[in-house]
Order: sequence, then C-alpha cells, then structure tokens
Amino acid sequence: MQKIRAAMVTDVGGIGDESFNASAWRGLQRAQKELGAEVRYLESRTAADYVRNLTTLARQGFNVVFAVGFLMEDALARVAPRFPKTYFGIVDGKAPNLPNCVSLIFNEQEGSFLVGALAGAMTKTNKVGFIGGMNVPLIKKFEYGYRAGVKTTNPRAQVLVGYTGNWDDVNKGRELALTQFNQGADIIYHAAGRCGVGVIRAAEQKGKGFYAIGVDSDQDHLAPGRVLTSMMKRVDNAVFDVCQRVAKGQFKSGTIVYGVRERGVGLSPMRYTRKEVPDRVMNTIRRLEQMIAQGKLQPPYDEATFNRFQPPKV
Repeated sequence: MQKIRAAMVTDVGGIGDESFNASAWRGLQRAQKELGAEVRYLESRTAADYVRNLTTLARQGFNVVFAVGFLMEDALARVAPRFPKTYFGIVDGKAPNLPNCVSLIFNEQEGSFLVGALAGAMTKTNKVGFIGGMNVPLIKKFEYGYRAGVKTTNPRAQVLVGYTGNWDDVNKGRELALTQFNQGADIIYHAAGRCGVGVIRAAEQKGKGFYAIGVDSDQDHLAPGRVLTSMMKRVDNAVFDVCQRVAKGQFKSGTIVYGVRERGVGLSPMRYTRKEVPDRVMNTIRRLEQMIAQGKLQPPYDEATFNRFQPPKV
C-alpha cells in the first residue's frame, strides 16, 4: 500500500461547521491514523477561493484532493484538467468526465426519510418543521425524504418548510426555527450547514418538549437532550474510502453512491435521547431502514417523486 498525501478544500461553512466540512475532515484524519497519510485542509472564505485553493493543493503534490460541496463543480472543472497526475474527488457534485476525477454522491433522501418517520411518530403537536440552507435540488432531497417519512408514521402531521438562503448565518437559522416553534412545531430538522447550529440553539432555548434534528455529523452533543437524533451523512466514510483506493492503486473515476445499504446515511446513536423514544417506535424505524436497504422502499427525492409516493404499511 502506497503512503499518500491527501487534502481537502472546505466550502464557505469552514472546518468548524460541526456538520459537512467537519465530517470530511474526520475522513482525512482517519486516513492519517489508519493509512499513515499526510493530510491537510484549506478553508474557503468565499467562492472566489475555490480555484486558488484546489490549485494550491495540487501544486503542492497531494495525491488526492477533495472539493467539499457542489458549489465547487465549476472550479474543479477548471483545475482538474491541468493536473492529470492528481486525483480529485468532489462531494455532492458532478465531477468532470476525466480519468482522475470521482463524484461522491449520497442518497440523503433515505436518511432523511428515517428521521422524518421518527419525527412523525414523536410529535405531540402534529406539527413538525424543516429548515434548509440554499433552496437547491440537493437540499430538496433532504426535504422531500423527510416529508415522506413524516407522512408514513403520521399522515395527519403538518410539515412547516423554510429556507435560510445561505449556509453560515447562525442567527438566521435560530430566528427561522423560533418562528416555526412558535407556529406549533415541536420538532425541526435542518439541512442548513452552520445555520443549523442556530436551529439547535432555538430548540435548546425552547426547552423540554422541543427538539431539533441534526444533519451530516452527529450533532446530538451540541444540545444534549434537545437534539432528538441526527441524520448522519457519512462524508467521512466516503473520503476515507477514496483515500484507501488511492493508497491501494485502485482509484476509479466516475460516480460512487452511498445510501442506507452502503452505511452512507443513517441515524445517530441517540445517546442522550434514546430513552425518550418508545421501543415500538424504534422498531418501526428499524423496519423501514431494512426495507430501504433491501430496495423494497424508495423514498422520494423531489416534488414529482413525492407526489407519487405511497407510504408503506409498517
């Protein structure tokens, strides 16, 4: 196995987002620990940093460089052809059709469906919320998967939906969450980058009986007892997977998809809240998870598939 150098460029949320970028960095840290890799990251403050950061790492001779986030698609398309000996991976984005590039794609709708099913079963008000960051097709996968999960375990429940319009305004996330809580929601799921930290703070501020649901990383510890669960998107596993392939000389271009079956998405261990969830509810979630893994249940990922969705009997 070759000793590799692996690096990543963060999106504007930065390494401290407790979410998406943080998860990717954990994947590189695992490569450092298990593969002996030399690792590094560069943070992007604005979109103007993407090309410069990717170019810097390629010039420094890293074997594999990750672009963390779909907003780097154009930057990667400009940089990758100039460095044919560097491998590039893009998380959530379309990679250039080149032998040195790979796309890492997730079935976020599957994990979102499971947390939606949990929220539908646990709500006391029959009203739950969803807060996204940018209103883009990627985040719609989270929204529609979640709404279908809620509908499966609680057809009477209403889902309030809002978008912050960015990834890094913590106060905007908090204000939007407080608005939804004040409109009667008692559980809110976010897919909003750093804005989601504000959603969690709002649940903490509201106190007992109110919950946030985290995303990407295990965010349960950010407000113990007030984060019902987190929809873990295992960017860390995907990043480590590609590092391992490079180290073994088995890099393959194209697209790799990570879903429930591949352990790419799923619920956090719920170490602070598991005792509050009845066993019958957890058994239902596990059954739904098994149905998704077996291909018997396909959660919707956009408006058209949501409108056609028929909840399974559980």
